Amino acid sequence: MASKAELAEFLAKEFPQTKCTVAAVGGRAATVRHEIGVHELRPGGTVSGPVLMAVADVALYVAILGEIGIVPLVVTTNLSIHFMRKPAAERAIVGVCQLMKMGKSLVVGEVSLYSEGLDEPVAHVVGTYSIPPRGA
Repeated sequence: MASKAELAEFLAKEFPQTKCTVAAVGGRAATVRHEIGVHELRPGGTVSGPVLMAVADVALYVAILGEIGIVPLVVTTNLSIHFMRKPAAERAIVGVCQLMKMGKSLVVGEVSLYSEGLDEPVAHVVGTYSIPPRGA
């Protein structure tokens, strides 16, 4: 298992480009947060799809590493997103992840994405990740 502090340090070192921060991790779950600025917006004042996918991807990655420890070569094998409503341009995006299946080589999880402070999700994501064989 990896702690919130360990995961935050790992992300800062290995993924300095990410704006996601770890809000919570543990219990086969994770919550991450991504501040939204002008560079994340599409015309019409909505958060871009790639930003939403990135938040979901990080949430899943953090939840998995929270369970198995820092294993950098855990990789996304599938990511499916359903856009449900327009995210608020002036609010951070929050990704709430729950792992659904933890296998030896594959993990499946889901993420609900929210505009911070609002109850209705803006997107729903399901992802599958591959865990490398131990010692790889």
